[in-house]
Amino acid sequence: MKKFTVTTAAAAALTAGLVGLAAPALAAPTGGNAADTISALEAQGNRVVVTRQSSTPLDKASVVSVTRGPAIPQGVPFATSQGDNNRTVRNQTVYVTVR
Repeated sequence: MKKFTVTTAAAAALTAGLVGLAAPALAAPTGGNAADTISALEAQGNRVVVTRQSSTPLDKASVVSVTRGPAIPQGVPFATSQGDNNRTVRNQTVYVTVR
């Protein structure tokens, strides 16, 4: 019975962790077209993936949604006097849907 309780608690914790990782919607930068929004997100250091719902040029398109994707860890060469060779940098992926 004790094993069942521990297993149930572990499963509940994992489920809560996965629900907590669900990607929330981001507020899109306002005051411009899709091209301005994409440029602003890239200027903040994000990796932007664009999904187009029409063939409208980006400078005339409007933003339908902006959604946060996974953070991407990346090893960057970084030499110090202690002999460290790499440090990890995280970049955020942002999905932008335009119409």
